[in-house]
Amino acid sequence: MDVPTGQWFESAEGVKWWFDSGSLALDFAYTGGLGAADGRIDHPWEFLRSTADLDDWLGGRMPAGPATERDVADAHALRGAITRLALSRSRDLPLAGTDIDLVNLYGATPDIPPRLDGGSRQAGRTEPRAAQALSTIARDAIALFDADASGRIRECDGEDCTLVYLDTSRGGTRRWCSMQRCGNRHKVRAHRERRARVDQD
Repeated sequence: MDVPTGQWFESAEGVKWWFDSGSLALDFAYTGGLGAADGRIDHPWEFLRSTADLDDWLGGRMPAGPATERDVADAHALRGAITRLALSRSRDLPLAGTDIDLVNLYGATPDIPPRLDGGSRQAGRTEPRAAQALSTIARDAIALFDADASGRIRECDGEDCTLVYLDTSRGGTRRWCSMQRCGNRHKVRAHRERRARVDQD
């Protein structure tokens, strides 16, 4: 299932900006422990406090029926494993077997099947369950943490920003969580340094 990635964040100063992590699984990790909108991984936040929160997040990305309290608990467990794996991979550390097992467990359950619109008969359930959506996220994580993608999971190069993303650029040259945020800050800083050097000469 091809799900668009990216979501709006709001910094501690109230500035909204778009962050495309490059991965459904990483987007999901940013609903909680992977970091805060100001880019500080040590300042966690929580978007999935209730079944309504989970419904809202999933509903914006894929079809899913109403979540249960069990689904919220499963979402937190899966998200925690993805978060730890993402941080380890971005820092070239070994991946924990317990987290791999957890992602594999959720990935082994039925996910949301592809569907071609326009037919006259309903195949399967009329509405996928939230648990199937979590399986879809887990399967994305399995592809994300495959050894072939290991060098493409990185932390932003911005000062004081530790947001993790999947570099999907053709040449593998992405440096920033967002060009409109850390990329722009870098340009402004470099411009000021050039001006300062010119003024000194």
